[in-house]
Amino acid sequence: MGLCSPKKIYFSRPQSDQKMPNQFFKYWKLHKVPILLVFLILLLYAVFAYDLKRENFIMLITLFVVLFFLYFKLIQLEKWNFKILLASGLLFRLVFLVVEPNLSQDFYRFIWDGELIKNGINPYLYTPNEFLENNNITIANSHTLHEGMGSLSARHYSNYPPLNQIIFFISTFIGGSSIMGSLVAMRIFIIVADIGVLYFAQRLLKKLRLSGHLAFWYFLNPLVIIELTGNLHFEGVMLFFFVWAIYLVSIEKWKVAAPIYAFSILLKLVPILFLPLFLKHLGFKKSIFFYGFIGLTCIAFLLPFYSPMFIDNYAKTVGLWFSNFEFNAGLYNMVKKIGVLYFEAKPWELVKSYGSLVPKLVIIAALLLTVFRKNQNLKTLISSMLALLTFYYFLSSTVHPWYVIFLLVLAIFTEYRFAIIWSGMVAFSYYAYANADYKENLWLLALEYFVVFGYLAYEILKNHNIKSFFRKKLV
Repeated sequence: MGLCSPKKIYFSRPQSDQKMPNQFFKYWKLHKVPILLVFLILLLYAVFAYDLKRENFIMLITLFVVLFFLYFKLIQLEKWNFKILLASGLLFRLVFLVVEPNLSQDFYRFIWDGELIKNGINPYLYTPNEFLENNNITIANSHTLHEGMGSLSARHYSNYPPLNQIIFFISTFIGGSSIMGSLVAMRIFIIVADIGVLYFAQRLLKKLRLSGHLAFWYFLNPLVIIELTGNLHFEGVMLFFFVWAIYLVSIEKWKVAAPIYAFSILLKLVPILFLPLFLKHLGFKKSIFFYGFIGLTCIAFLLPFYSPMFIDNYAKTVGLWFSNFEFNAGLYNMVKKIGVLYFEAKPWELVKSYGSLVPKLVIIAALLLTVFRKNQNLKTLISSMLALLTFYYFLSSTVHPWYVIFLLVLAIFTEYRFAIIWSGMVAFSYYAYANADYKENLWLLALEYFVVFGYLAYEILKNHNIKSFFRKKLV
């Protein structure tokens, strides 16, 4: 009888434990370049948020150019991978969550207005200078906020519409007496709104039979991340309501769309420009009700702030944008140069005359696009909006970088991509931030607009001819 050899006992890991490392390495192998790109972009955003001084233009433009290049590469490599692009966009925004904006001081005025409402004071009735001189009421961090907003903002009435003011109030209420707490609350509003823009943009793209990945040209754009989440501009919240409303119009829920469209106007006034364009799309009868519902919603939000002084103060402040301010202008700078050199025009008089002309030209353009374009088709309607807003910005004497973001959103629903190019080229306007007096470099602005005009001309020619841009046939 032979000896039996002892049996070897083997212990095996559960299959789930074996799968996890395998899945990780498989995913890494397939996506290692995009993952490394995401980590590099996160690092660059961290440098931008925590280390950049806006006076350092060389560092600013270098970071922006590299970020813009990597943004193109990331979408190019992963445009069909919704999860990785969504996660990346959220991570990029979270980098800015607990840092003060470094390119804009507007947030001081946002918090100031919110603190006034928190104390039961109408923010449209007093300039910050007047309030500090004539009121015994103390608001949290008043001297820090007053000094931080700068003399220009401190001597003018608030120009932020009612829904903006409500967000300021909620943010300061959540933030307590902490400036950083208020900033974090505002950023959460903006980040959630950007997710909303992405969601409704993708649904609208599907309705238009366009690729859903086009929405990431907005969601991952460095200008969007830096200027909205980073510098706390509320264009993203306005665009959330705007894109939501357009989507609802596309599925014929225009009654629900009307108050939501009104919310976009109550955040930023720009969507008012597009109201005439809905006339053909909805038809005369529906349009009247659509405009009526929008008007009633706006009145409902205006009433809590109304006083005899409100309209006068608000109109004066909004009027300044057409008659007093100059920044990153396109055609205006050319007109100014010609006027001063050859006609001995005085710049301060020229900007007022030019500013009074711009609204008239924009109204004429809106009427022409309403009458001559076939806006019954949704794509044509959106391209009409793009044409009108482009015309306005090209004429305007003031085009802050974050203004271009509205064009960017409209462009993704059309065949035009010049707005993406402009969202990169507009970084040259940041040169003004490097100077105490905000003096602009006209050569850099000329380069910006030369590239934008040139690319737009190329796209118009590529899409058949100039006539097709303004009078497109039904698809």
